[in-house]
Amino acid sequence: MFTGEYHSAFKGRGMSFREVREYSAGDDVRFIDWNVSARYAHPFSKVFEEERELTVMLLIDTSTSNLFGTVGKRKKDLITEMAAILTFSAVNNNDKVGVIFFSNKIEKFIPAKKGRDHALYIVRELLTVEPHANGTDLDLAIKYFNNTTRQKSISFILSDFITTGYDNDLKVIGRRHDVIGLRVYDRMDMQLPDVGLLQMKDAET
Repeated sequence: MFTGEYHSAFKGRGMSFREVREYSAGDDVRFIDWNVSARYAHPFSKVFEEERELTVMLLIDTSTSNLFGTVGKRKKDLITEMAAILTFSAVNNNDKVGVIFFSNKIEKFIPAKKGRDHALYIVRELLTVEPHANGTDLDLAIKYFNNTTRQKSISFILSDFITTGYDNDLKVIGRRHDVIGLRVYDRMDMQLPDVGLLQMKDAET
């Protein structure tokens, strides 16, 4: 998953000029440096390199519905594992990584930084964070992310997505950022067992 979605999303912020060299067959004619070519009476091409460093932001759903699980792991545990892998993937790629923990409010914001120590701090928070409110407000988290992350970034939203009303704001941040949703769910979220009457409880209240 991470080799594909993570690295394909990291296309860089743009291209930076590196050097001028003699034109070779197959070079893009749009990158011919006409001033240098005229000076030496021979075609020269500009060479660019990709700017790789970007910011990775993880939007982590900490709502109480993620405490549910019937197959050995809670949804929260799966989210924690995926977020930890993404964090260390970013650090190994020499990128900055930050986190927004949210329920129906912003639980915690960790600004994006580089480094292994920062990654370990994020993992500690992933393991210990607990929601202080009920419910899920993904729309609020998206707006908060948009207001706090100005430069182009890649964002991963890790949630069970048991909420609605976030479509418009998701489209807005999608114009500036690369957004990937990672949905975590339990099989009981999709289909209840056929056992007759069941006593149910809303995990978000």
